Amino acid sequence: MSHTLTLASIDAVTHDTYHLVFDRPEGFTFTPGQAVDLALDRDGWREEKRPFTFTSLPSDENLEFVIKSYPDHDGVTEQIAGMKAGDTALIDDPWGAIEDKGAGWFIAGGAGVTPFIAILKKRLKEHATLEGCTLLFSNKTEADIILRDTFEGMPGLKCVFTVTDEPGSPLCMGMIGKEMLAQHVSPGEGPCYICGPDPMIDAVADALKKIGVPEGDIITEEFD
Repeated sequence: MSHTLTLASIDAVTHDTYHLVFDRPEGFTFTPGQAVDLALDRDGWREEKRPFTFTSLPSDENLEFVIKSYPDHDGVTEQIAGMKAGDTALIDDPWGAIEDKGAGWFIAGGAGVTPFIAILKKRLKEHATLEGCTLLFSNKTEADIILRDTFEGMPGLKCVFTVTDEPGSPLCMGMIGKEMLAQHVSPGEGPCYICGPDPMIDAVADALKKIGVPEGDIITEEFD
């Protein structure tokens, strides 16, 4: 079923990432971690659907997304960055493989962090703390880290940020691999959620298995 959303506001959260707030259709619901296929409600773009994850909670009044723009792709995300309040978008029914299965390790690359935003918000609302949850978040540079202040301000959440293209950064340097995972993950003591580009998901899942994480504890979602 298709729904039409009206944009209430759009604000930058990094140099190329935006927080969008839409009105919420009556009766529309979803599970934290789920996504929808979204298209711009304008000529030439209505069939160009792309997956984006809700960053709001099902109990919130509005539907919210955090979307990274890729101007070099000359596509949907570039168009979204130029949206204004009052513009409309089309979404289908929600879908997704990632859902809250308990405290654990949330491993993300770039915009792949978005499914974790609503899950962590949900857990914080229910438990008042994110004790036992660790976010391992890889980006090219510090300027690319989405909602860093928000994550660091979540009570109980341990944040491990790493950058791949900024040698002078005080953060961890390099991709999330076996060595880093071995330092922060306790195999068999909780789920490991992974979301990011396909190559990252495959590499991290393989590294987790090598350090002894049971395959059943590895939860993945593709996010290009």
